[in-house]
Amino acid sequence: MRSDVRMLGQLLGQVLREAGGDDLFEDVERLRLATIQAYEDHSSDAFDRAAAIADSFTIARADEVARAFTCYFHLVNLAEEHQRVRVLRERAGQAPSTGSGTTATDTVAGAYARLREEVGDDEARRRLDGLRFHPVFTAHPTEARRRAVSSSIRRLSELLTQHDAASAGGSEEHRARRRMLEEIDTLWRTAPLRAQKPSPTDEVRTVMGVFDETLFTTVPHVYRRIDDALRGEESGASAPVVPAFVRIGSWVGGDRDGNPFVTAAVTREASQIASDHVLRGLERALDRIGRTLTLAADDTPPSAEVIALWERFAATEPTVADELAARSPDEPHRRVVLVMARRVAATRRGDDEGYTGPEELLAELRAVQSSLVAAGARRHAFGGVQHLIWQVETYGFHLTELEVRQHSQVHAKALAELEAGGAISTQTEEVLEVFRAIADIQRDRGLRAAGRYVVSFTQAASDLANVYELARHALGDDAPVLDVVPLFETFADLQAAPGILAEAVTFPEFRERMAATGNRLEVMLGYSDSSKDVGPVAANLALYTAQEKIARWAQESGIELTLFHGRGGALGRGGGPANSAILAQPPHSVDGRFKLTEQGEVIFARYGEPAIAMRHIDQVAAATLLASSPTVEERTSRAAARYADVATTMDAASRERFFALVKAEGFAPWFATVTPMEEIGLLALGSRPARRGLSVESLEDLRAIPWVFAWTQARINLAGWFGLGTALEAVGDEDLLTEAYREWPLLRTMVDNVAMSLAKTDERIARQYLALGDRDDLAALVLDELALTRRWVIRLTGGEGLLENKPVLQRAVQLRSPYVDALSLLQLRALRALRSAPEQPEGSGADAEQQRLLLLSVSGVAAGLQNTG
Repeated sequence: MRSDVRMLGQLLGQVLREAGGDDLFEDVERLRLATIQAYEDHSSDAFDRAAAIADSFTIARADEVARAFTCYFHLVNLAEEHQRVRVLRERAGQAPSTGSGTTATDTVAGAYARLREEVGDDEARRRLDGLRFHPVFTAHPTEARRRAVSSSIRRLSELLTQHDAASAGGSEEHRARRRMLEEIDTLWRTAPLRAQKPSPTDEVRTVMGVFDETLFTTVPHVYRRIDDALRGEESGASAPVVPAFVRIGSWVGGDRDGNPFVTAAVTREASQIASDHVLRGLERALDRIGRTLTLAADDTPPSAEVIALWERFAATEPTVADELAARSPDEPHRRVVLVMARRVAATRRGDDEGYTGPEELLAELRAVQSSLVAAGARRHAFGGVQHLIWQVETYGFHLTELEVRQHSQVHAKALAELEAGGAISTQTEEVLEVFRAIADIQRDRGLRAAGRYVVSFTQAASDLANVYELARHALGDDAPVLDVVPLFETFADLQAAPGILAEAVTFPEFRERMAATGNRLEVMLGYSDSSKDVGPVAANLALYTAQEKIARWAQESGIELTLFHGRGGALGRGGGPANSAILAQPPHSVDGRFKLTEQGEVIFARYGEPAIAMRHIDQVAAATLLASSPTVEERTSRAAARYADVATTMDAASRERFFALVKAEGFAPWFATVTPMEEIGLLALGSRPARRGLSVESLEDLRAIPWVFAWTQARINLAGWFGLGTALEAVGDEDLLTEAYREWPLLRTMVDNVAMSLAKTDERIARQYLALGDRDDLAALVLDELALTRRWVIRLTGGEGLLENKPVLQRAVQLRSPYVDALSLLQLRALRALRSAPEQPEGSGADAEQQRLLLLSVSGVAAGLQNTG
């Protein structure tokens, strides 16, 4: 990896010289070397020299230098991803386990082996059959890169793979380097900032790229790899034991909470786009597999059912049947699968000869599979045909299970208008039109295509009943089938959740729907707003308690509960390693089902590259399976009881400390001054507005994403750690806390995540940002808590510094930090100029130039730190 970084850095240097001359390259080098020295020396003189260099550039030069460092981070991120893929492929080349218990438990095969030891074969198989991993992609604006930049990086990734495979010094290596130079030049010359915000439809198409390039083909390979590990040579020769356990959800084009640009028409279009993508994918897959089934009828005779399938098609499409028969003489299985490809194409076009739904296609595929098994062609039956079955089971004809989200207050207002009996507003008419859109989607693509309706800020059971009432207003008895999902976001709402749920399930609509689904219920928990509400420590503890109470209530009520975790990428929004978080959940809160939001840069980091996507899905599914094992549940429940008093003390102390900051008079405008919060709202990241209202006087009106993003950009990362130091200090007993860190999964996960967050802070740069505001008291509060939290985290994790228990991660952060510092110094320069400038008309000269520099630096810092939102 070091070799890759060095080579890519040299190529970037060559591009900078060619594009901007030696002077540009030398200016970039001056700042780079100065920030490295400042980082290593820890001296104020070295830091001041680096800051002076950043301030000395003309505004045009500062713009170019910021772009150069941003390009560098894109290349470093690429090299790190490439190394991860390299390692994963090396591991994949090793012989798979047969489930003997020797496999690491962070794979499904290993988790299954561990589960068999604890609960026996039959129960382990039952739990594997019920496994479900359900990521939900959202359009929350945390991906700072343009799609053009992402595409350029993906092309570079392919070239780096070609370079790996080429002989040293040979023509292929030279060709790969030449093309990499060309691509890096493209990256340098591509405008790093979007000219305008993407529309919701643009966001839908961006997410579709992940399905086309990765997920559609990768997920069946995940299933196959797990089946290989569990069954060895038997895999592919008999029916798999691995179910199609992945389901993909989407809020893109369905989430209208605070986003006026997501309309019913957009929701219809989003579903249509997704359906078109999956049907095209299935058509290509069926055509590809069909062409390989060149099995003669003499050796592989078709079953009566396969013969009947062909005869039905031939009767309705005789001309096409004659053509297929001529191309595939005496190859009945091939002909039938190619017919399926044509029928999928007809389904996409909306023609009469298309399928009525995915169930019909699945039935035909299973008929072909059974026919091949009966004829002795078992490897074909459980090879390529099984992959097709897995794809249809996973994606249906809809690809993503589109979910609608709306704020409870919007529903209440609409219902009040309707009950008043007068004219209704445009907003209320739009609310009703959404239900009509859901009904249309269900009619065209099935119940799985749409039907979950998430109610933001659920504060009473009536908020959930209102959804059904509005659906009746829209369509009467023809209302769509709805699974109404409460979203509990604030601290108070999390505490009230069990009571609200107990009342909601008494409503006739809930009882009817639960009876139809085997008494299933889904409940969503918000990480972002609860953290902004009471601070990260109290929010984490409140989320654990809420899950514990909801899970206990569901178990006592005979309800199959799925908790839906509204997590972001950043630590202040519930981010961090998902598998360790799953294993820290309360007993029965997972039970083999894990659903979470995936957004922004996280989507591309986890699912943008096939090998990484496969590993991520395997890891999360393994944790989901293992979380309900007796030993894990016993460990978490015992630790929660053992350290309940510690949790109570930490909760009270952290909330008091957090409130001392955020409830201080004038905090909101001070926050907007010492961070680039206002300027972040100018970035064309997504279609969604950055805040709910127009004022920054109220923290409640600020969305959680810019709250976290702004603190990250200021190199303070406050949203991820503030209050933990005070909480641990309030407990005070270092021996007890060290023991708790070792034995209590919740505390360990919290402390480890904070260690990462603190490692990405920089106190010297943070002081520069805090100095922008005329509030020494608030600045001191932040810095004191930072120092206290760092001391306690190092005590608990061991060593002399942060992340010493994770040396690879520590080294990665240390290597990046000086380069991020360079961008931060350029951002500070721009921010100071903007804060000190007199009021000017928007878009005027100097102000616009400084604003552009600031936005360029925001994009660069996001690329350097990676987990921005």
